[in-house]
Amino acid sequence: MLKIIIPTIMLLPTALLSPKASLWTNTTTYSLLIATISLQWLNPTYFPHKNMTPWTGIDQISAPLLVLSCWLLPLMLLASQNHLQQEPLVRKRTFIVTLTTIQPFIILAFSATELTLFYISFEATLIPTLILITRWGNQPERLSAGIYLLFYTLISSLPLLVTILHLHTQIGTLHMPTLELTHPLLTHSWTGTLSGLALLMAFMVKAPLYGLHLWLPKAHVEAPIAGSMLLAALLLKLGGYGIMRVTLLMGPLTDRLSYPFLALALWGALMTSSICLRQTDLKSLIAYSSVSHMGLVIAASMIQTDWSFSGAMILMISHGLTSSMLFCLANTNYERTHSRILLLTRGLQPLLPLMSVWWLLANLTNMALPPTTNLMAELTIMIALFNWSTPTIILTGLATLLTASYTLFMLSMTQRGTLPTHLTSIHNSNTREHLLMTLHIFPMLLLMLKPELISGVI
Repeated sequence: MLKIIIPTIMLLPTALLSPKASLWTNTTTYSLLIATISLQWLNPTYFPHKNMTPWTGIDQISAPLLVLSCWLLPLMLLASQNHLQQEPLVRKRTFIVTLTTIQPFIILAFSATELTLFYISFEATLIPTLILITRWGNQPERLSAGIYLLFYTLISSLPLLVTILHLHTQIGTLHMPTLELTHPLLTHSWTGTLSGLALLMAFMVKAPLYGLHLWLPKAHVEAPIAGSMLLAALLLKLGGYGIMRVTLLMGPLTDRLSYPFLALALWGALMTSSICLRQTDLKSLIAYSSVSHMGLVIAASMIQTDWSFSGAMILMISHGLTSSMLFCLANTNYERTHSRILLLTRGLQPLLPLMSVWWLLANLTNMALPPTTNLMAELTIMIALFNWSTPTIILTGLATLLTASYTLFMLSMTQRGTLPTHLTSIHNSNTREHLLMTLHIFPMLLLMLKPELISGVI
């Protein structure tokens, strides 16, 4: 664990001391090196559980998410180079330092075996994200987006802190493996039910559950590209991961609490997919599609079967890479046309033919085309939910149908149609962008060959 965290922290002096000419090269190469080293965590010798330090450990649920969080840092740096070109050197360094600061906290959150450490690192990721959105966002609305993000997260997290402290006074330890053995941790009393709700609520907002998701489209639309990638690929997964961990602690109480959350999650998957069909803003469309996919993850995590956990894990990793790639593609369009409105950026295929190949690949993975891992995940979740309750197939089936519809709508709107008259000259796509897309799609193609690495089973 320390052999990843310490090099990550050493990225800070690298960003501060690198000469101007080689700032991006040094930081991106160094972070890519860390990402390569982190691949060792996918080694089965780390399963079913391996303690790294007294407070951190790795098992098959956290390992894929840890690798994903290390893998995305170089990609965020690659994606941000163009829009920071005109900024002074000090601001570039500050930006890289902010991005790098989030990394150790995310790694700690995904590997913590102690609830207090998990809570602290879970909350600490909020501050750099807020700085990214409010300082480097594009529009003046970024301040209200930052306030939405801050207050939604904080209001839901305070009951979590109170419950953690309550559990500590009741049991005397917050070590997760020990808590899982304490049976039953929460009873069917009022106190137990409210504690269970408080434990789940913070992660439901982060995931986000439909109804508690209003901060997400705002934050995504206003964030710079690195902020959007970070939110979609990692911070939403913190919510899903938290739900998976907490439902294991709650034991029999989950049976009682799962119904409203399941109903909202599946209904939300359907509703947000429908909302996607009438979006005019490209980033907003991708943000709502994230809510739809995470709805399936929440539903799967709540029913606590082997199949559903496995499906939730595969979907979290696949969605992390897919949505991050879609945001990068939306950003390449935005940098050229300076607009996110679909009507004003249509018909780009003749101008950027290579980019349209990446658009096609990203959209096919988003709509879960066989043999992608997205399809494996969605099928596994649908079967697990169908086994749990037959009528769920109606909601999941319709959500899948709508997902395919809005994905095709997004592809046809951006690539097909007549070119708007105001788009006369556009910069060609460059090697940096193609490398960025390759580094997103390559892990997805490799995971098709060996999906058990991310399925949460040995």
